[in-house]
Amino acid sequence: MVVDVGSLTVIGVALGGLLGTAARFLAVAENPLEAEIKALLPGSQCGQCGFVGCAQAAAALAKGEAGVTLCPPGGKATAEALAKKLGVSADLSDMEEKPEAYAVVREEICIGCMRCRKECSVDAIVGGPKQMHGVLADLCHGCAKCVDACPTEAIQMVEVQPTLATWHWPKPGVPATAH
Repeated sequence: MVVDVGSLTVIGVALGGLLGTAARFLAVAENPLEAEIKALLPGSQCGQCGFVGCAQAAAALAKGEAGVTLCPPGGKATAEALAKKLGVSADLSDMEEKPEAYAVVREEICIGCMRCRKECSVDAIVGGPKQMHGVLADLCHGCAKCVDACPTEAIQMVEVQPTLATWHWPKPGVPATAH
């Protein structure tokens, strides 16, 4: 039995060393601009931009295959930051600045069909089949994909109200909002 354990240990160490060496020699270098762009995106992986996630959207932006206005949840502020980072000019006049929001389930009309839960990319919706659902507001990133998926219109988006931690004194001529 000692020989069996010893031989398996030797094989495991040898294969682990081989895989570690291969990982170093076969590693693909990432574009540093891609990582910087990914840090500017919200990271919600909602897919509203037409890409699977924020990493693929960042890769497309770094290659110049996508416009800076591709991220609906990021809004105008993200588009401005992306344009500045990439050194391009973008017409942001048609972009509307949406207030930060989260989903709320109206419990009296929820039928527990699970369609909303399947659409949520961050698992903010809790509940089981044929049971009432709820939304964890801290996890919800406000993409509103669940609103479109709900057959009974039991989900609505609610604007995030400012708290003492998020409220900022407004600049002259600019309404106060949560940041």
